[in-house]
Amino acid sequence: MPRNNWIRSQVVRQPAQPGKPVIDPAEWYGAELADSDHWIYTLAEAEIAEVAAAVAGVEERGFDIKDITRRDFPLPNFAAALDLVHDELMDGRGFAVIRGLPVAGMTRAQAAAAFWGIGTYLGEAISQNAKGHVLGHVKDLGGDYSKVRGYHTHAHMAFHSDQCDILALGCLHTAKSGGASRICSSVALHNEMLRRRPELAKELGWKFYRSRQNDVVAGETPWHRQGIFNYHQGYFAARGVSANLAKAQKLPGVPKFTPAQVEALDMFKALAGELAMDIDIRQGDLIFVMNHVILHSRTEFEDWPEPERKRHLLRLWLTTHGERPLPDEFLAQEAGVRLDGVDLTAPLDAE
Repeated sequence: MPRNNWIRSQVVRQPAQPGKPVIDPAEWYGAELADSDHWIYTLAEAEIAEVAAAVAGVEERGFDIKDITRRDFPLPNFAAALDLVHDELMDGRGFAVIRGLPVAGMTRAQAAAAFWGIGTYLGEAISQNAKGHVLGHVKDLGGDYSKVRGYHTHAHMAFHSDQCDILALGCLHTAKSGGASRICSSVALHNEMLRRRPELAKELGWKFYRSRQNDVVAGETPWHRQGIFNYHQGYFAARGVSANLAKAQKLPGVPKFTPAQVEALDMFKALAGELAMDIDIRQGDLIFVMNHVILHSRTEFEDWPEPERKRHLLRLWLTTHGERPLPDEFLAQEAGVRLDGVDLTAPLDAE
């Protein structure tokens, strides 16, 4: 079993204020972390055995995956490590990788139960789409990215943040080529932008319009508004410059970007690529990202021709129920996608 070099970050957060550098343990630079493995928690054999026993227990009791709670998924010793991972997500670097879950030897249902069960130690799963899916699947279904959400395509995805506190991804299969998972500290991006072009950093405090695409409740607007750089009760929170901003520009009633906004958005995207780090995602990796301080993206990929080998990541959107203070316009988007009359489900494959 590989050595576990996991180390907690030591920087102490200070209250964030507009127009000033943000001092936060989630400020890091990809070039500095790329050769480190302090952010990877490698599972020990005993921890794998605890997960396997917990999966067997929920199987024996006939649990639907969406009904599994932390109490139903006991991890007597591994739980303490997951508490440390949770703390690192909320008050540390803002991301972590748990490596070594033996998904190749599991059925799809067992792998999903293991992923879900571990997730219950970090937050509560919420709906990710209009179908009420609390267990998502990042898998190319042949969709057109201009018309559907990117996780069902093979396209490159710009740096963005999801509508939850913690994004969790569990790798069942990697692509034939490409599909690298990229992450960037939005704290570092903010500080670099403030240092280089403070007038453009200020532009990103405006509440931009974002398309809600197909996840709209009847009577609501097809867009919502959020700042890209936000400060609330001393906490910094960011949102990415992703496709939903460009899609919102085509909606009736949405004002067009000003020249200064265009320049600021372009600089944001350029800096995200400059400061990012690629994660060499492997089968059995579990990736956790705190959306308010970490941006994520994916490169375009080529898939395997065999259906059973296609790139496939399980996904959870986790809420921590207000553990981190957020602006009001964030809170409405952090409760998941809920439509009237749609029940929550945890499908075992993409639909």
